Amino acid sequence: MKIFFRLLPWLILIVAGYLFISKKFSINTSVESKHQLLVEKIETIGKLELVRYQISDVLEHKNKTDFLPEASVLLIVKAEAVGCIDLTKITRDDIRIDADTAVVNLPQPEICYVKIDHKNSRVYDTKMAFFREASLVDEAYKAAEAQVSAEVKKSNILTQTKTNATTVLKPIIEGLGYKSVRFTFE
Repeated sequence: MKIFFRLLPWLILIVAGYLFISKKFSINTSVESKHQLLVEKIETIGKLELVRYQISDVLEHKNKTDFLPEASVLLIVKAEAVGCIDLTKITRDDIRIDADTAVVNLPQPEICYVKIDHKNSRVYDTKMAFFREASLVDEAYKAAEAQVSAEVKKSNILTQTKTNATTVLKPIIEGLGYKSVRFTFE
């Protein structure tokens, strides 16, 4: 018991010294962000989104140079494409009423946007990228967005948008009291 009481002050001193040194020489980091947001432009949007494609792409992007080893990145890219109709283009002349029949001339469907979902996309692997990894990944994402846009243009998204426009808008116009509703696309 005497040994315990002899060692207790030294033990307390060592623990106190450790806590003091660890607190004094520890690296404290804090994050501070200052934002100054400015609304640059406010637009009226009348686009009715009618179909959304969710797309996955596996992309291997290589960068070949004469004096450095071939660098490559493997991405798993998630993207989405949306087909829509711009309802702001409809004028009074585009709507004809004949008794209980409504004929609506809708604008041609368009691709509203194609965008990469960076939150769900992943860099799966990089090889020999070293100091150029950030630019290589950036190039790969741009190439993926261009490829997805090209593939969406070849797909039947615009046909699907037309079909969905009829499906969505017909009950609304029928609800106004018209028994027959027809849509044409200009």
